[in-house]
Amino acid sequence: MNLVVVESPAKAKTIKKYLGPDFEVVASYGHVRDLIPKEGAVDPEHGFEMKYQIIERNEKHVQAIAKLLKDADALYLATDPDREGEAISWHLYELLKARRQLGKRPVYRVVFNEITKRAVQEAVANPRELAYDLVNAQQARRALDYLVGFNLSPLLWKKIRRGLSAGRVQSPALRLICERETEIEAFLSQEYWSIEADCQGETRPFAARLVEFGGEKVEQFTITDAARAAEVQAALEQAADGKLRVEQVERKQRKRFPAPPFITSTLQQEAARKLGFTALRTMRVAQQLYEGVDVGGGAVGLISYMRTDSVNLAQEAIAEIRAYVTERYGEGYLPEQPRLYKTKAKNAQEAHEAIRPTSVLREPGAVKAFLSVEQFKLYELVWKRSVACQMAHALINQVSVSLSAGPGNGFRATGSTVAEAGFMRVYLEGRDDATAADDDEDSNLPPMQEGDLIVLKAIRAEQHFTEPPPRFSEATLVKALEEFGIGRPSTYASIITTLQEREYVVLDKKRFLPTDVGRVVNKFLTEYFATYVDYDFTARLEDDLDAVSRGEAEWVPLLERFWRPFKERIDHTQETVKRSDVTQEPIAEICPKCGGPLSIRLGRNGRFIGCTNYPECDYTRDLNADKAAAEPKEVIEGRVCPDCGSPLEVKNGRYGKFIGCSGYPKCKHIEPLERPEDTGVTCPKCTKGTLQKKKSRRGKVFFSCSTYPKCDYAVWNDPIAEPCPRCGWPVLTIKTTKRNGTEKVCPQKDCTFSEPYEGVGTPEEVEG
Repeated sequence: MNLVVVESPAKAKTIKKYLGPDFEVVASYGHVRDLIPKEGAVDPEHGFEMKYQIIERNEKHVQAIAKLLKDADALYLATDPDREGEAISWHLYELLKARRQLGKRPVYRVVFNEITKRAVQEAVANPRELAYDLVNAQQARRALDYLVGFNLSPLLWKKIRRGLSAGRVQSPALRLICERETEIEAFLSQEYWSIEADCQGETRPFAARLVEFGGEKVEQFTITDAARAAEVQAALEQAADGKLRVEQVERKQRKRFPAPPFITSTLQQEAARKLGFTALRTMRVAQQLYEGVDVGGGAVGLISYMRTDSVNLAQEAIAEIRAYVTERYGEGYLPEQPRLYKTKAKNAQEAHEAIRPTSVLREPGAVKAFLSVEQFKLYELVWKRSVACQMAHALINQVSVSLSAGPGNGFRATGSTVAEAGFMRVYLEGRDDATAADDDEDSNLPPMQEGDLIVLKAIRAEQHFTEPPPRFSEATLVKALEEFGIGRPSTYASIITTLQEREYVVLDKKRFLPTDVGRVVNKFLTEYFATYVDYDFTARLEDDLDAVSRGEAEWVPLLERFWRPFKERIDHTQETVKRSDVTQEPIAEICPKCGGPLSIRLGRNGRFIGCTNYPECDYTRDLNADKAAAEPKEVIEGRVCPDCGSPLEVKNGRYGKFIGCSGYPKCKHIEPLERPEDTGVTCPKCTKGTLQKKKSRRGKVFFSCSTYPKCDYAVWNDPIAEPCPRCGWPVLTIKTTKRNGTEKVCPQKDCTFSEPYEGVGTPEEVEG
């Protein structure tokens, strides 16, 4: 018997089917060892010796592996084909060796990029040894993260507030979000006007934009006020006299090429754009598709390994896709030569291929019945992108028409049509923050010839204001992280999740907004640890780790170069920087109560303006009080305060907007801005109210009784009106976890009932 160890039970189940009775496949359930969670886990004074201990929750899985190993002739370590996978194999090997459970059995390392019968059997037939360069690169990364976290976090506790933490790659990511917010706040909007002509062509109406007036080119800020716009509009109407003359028609054809197959970062971006998935959700679902899904006839891996920065495809995969395209769409949709894409990443050797379906013949429609809603959506995305990347380019007919309204007055209309769809028949890549110019490209113009007179229906003057740069979405943040070299594709999801869990950023309308605490932490890091949140420095460090993984550099000298100056900076900051230097920001304003200087300060509930003479002077005010006072009050039409009869207003508070009485502070009536959504599920505690969907102060969704505060029953997960078959509790909830997927569970603490749930998941899980 041969023992094969993989990370997850789902993967083990799929692989077992391919290897037959001579192999036993068991899961380690992820990492088996980690650094001891206390000071001294990495010892810089003794060659950066790292002290590991077994992860408590995985002790039973290690014991199960050791028990099976007693009857095994050989051990095959078949964890994922990247640094983390190599490290898991190495840790397990070291652990079994230290416990003297290996004996003289041979140990093999096997890697495969897809979980298919051919790939698995081929990997087992051609094993290799552990790749210590990859292990060392992972150890170096883990050591760096530990040294930063264990030394910088206590400093944040002392200088800002307890419970804060900082990370090596999360901190530069936080800087990106904070700098974008500063740009937005500093942005001064400018007014400008555009002039457009509404025309009636032979077959359809169209619009043309003013590009020349009085012989001079019209640019964005040529017309900046209503008076000038009206003047130009009147002059054009008089000069045109109801007709525009076609002066020139330019026709050209351009090629549009398909996007390369997915890598980790582009999959996360496209899933965010098209499916509304978070990066974490994308990786969770991709893991399920990679490890195997039963599509009739047993589990099979549907996509190749999803942590990769290589756009290469195996020759067998390219051949299969080209054959499929020929049969399904015809030879006209196939380029003469296979498309080969060049990997931009500096270190893409760890992952052999881009993300692709393990077999293009497994069409999304054919496996839809076997997949959950989110699995199907992501598989379809991967499948379409992979097929399209080997298809013929599209041909786009572009037309640009110049029209005149008298001498020196010119309009231009542009449009395009698809002459040959090519790959666009299957797939078209999404766009971030599309502009009006993008929409113009997709318009279609009626036929026109030089000298034609076109009917002018109206000339419109439209007011515009320049807009600040948009906040980062998940897709654009991942793109920025990749461009700056912050982290690696496999870490993007955890970077974003960590920033949210630490409450340094929040998602507002699917855009990242820094919290007050996040801004203060970023200010502290950029002022006192500028080197370590510098984008170039972070990228160079990633390159150094890549060099270790390739065997081109040693990992201990890398840690030495980082540690010494970092420790000096920690010690210097601890001695010289006062807490008030970090948490207070002076402003040019005098306290109206005592005459002392005011400053922006960080309190328990965020930033506020307060007197620097505190505690002698207790003057404070809300940071946005002046802005709020200047803004017009939003009165709730048709409603008055039920307590005093005064008008109700929309107000801004510590936890966002709410409805309050205009008679405050005499009347303190308040109510939520949004009416709670009723689930219709009867409260199981009082049986009088129903469970309503609400949001906590921190924006987290929960469900509580409509009779609150009389009844205080509440649950975090989506309730369903089904009794628990084990304890009889009248309501179950829907819970989604990374490990178990979506389940029906009993919310009672003493009951452990759970079973798979085949619905669509909670509203948060299927958002978008």
